[in-house]
Amino acid sequence: MKHLFALLALLTTSYGTVHAQASSVTDPDSIPMYYLTGDDVVNSLEFLPAPPDEDSELYAYDVARYFWGKSQRYTDRGTQAVADAETNNLLANFSEAFGYELSWENTPCIYYLITHMREDAGDLATELAKDYYMRKRPYVIYDDATQTPWMANYLKDNGSYPSGHASIGFATALVLSEINPARATQIMKRGYDFGESRVIMGFHFESDVIAGRMVGAAVVPVLHSNAQFLSDLQDAKDEFQRISQTGVEGVDAIPADSTEDGAFIGSCNLLGQPTAANAPGLLIVNGKKVLNR
Repeated sequence: MKHLFALLALLTTSYGTVHAQASSVTDPDSIPMYYLTGDDVVNSLEFLPAPPDEDSELYAYDVARYFWGKSQRYTDRGTQAVADAETNNLLANFSEAFGYELSWENTPCIYYLITHMREDAGDLATELAKDYYMRKRPYVIYDDATQTPWMANYLKDNGSYPSGHASIGFATALVLSEINPARATQIMKRGYDFGESRVIMGFHFESDVIAGRMVGAAVVPVLHSNAQFLSDLQDAKDEFQRISQTGVEGVDAIPADSTEDGAFIGSCNLLGQPTAANAPGLLIVNGKKVLNR
């Protein structure tokens, strides 16, 4: 019996310690960067395929998508891509899809959770493959100007494959969908578009983004094995239940039929030149090859 009480005391103490860590943070700048360690995350170098060879059809598709993205830069979709580039605005960029304004002030538990896990997906889980392949970024290969030159200078020596932003976006979408499953379709679409923004910006090839989404999807189940993450996830779910059932001053619901600017996708030929979606020939329309006769 003594052993049983000792075990219960240990479990209670452990839970209290885990639970208290999230609620003790009062400044968003002091949120820890990682739940996991490098030994915890899935090895991206081992489970991802190598990036496409330059003489392959996949690389030709990468090139076509690069020029498609370039054609979108000075559209509304390009404006969204620039906003997506700054991961400190991550939750603001997911608010419309989620259906509620997400911020440190309005939804601190959700903000804490997503900020704490962000670099598990963007940094830890991608670094082995990035460092091994050291694939050059498209804007470096084409010596192209970007809409965010300060980021371009910082990232020019950082590997392109896989995309850390795409991993962050997809992992975030999966976790937010778990918190608010009624909006899962909108949230996952937003996570997908978050990755496509990197193609539009010229910071990544399409294959970098696809691989990044795979990494983000692989991070989430590992996070679910972490006690602190599970505790913070439950706090986030409880917070959302309070907001959705009773409402909170300052937290506005966003109409379910609202349309995101990020939903716009255009069409181009295989050289990346913009064209009408019904033009004759082999085109790329909404990210897919289409043969119009």
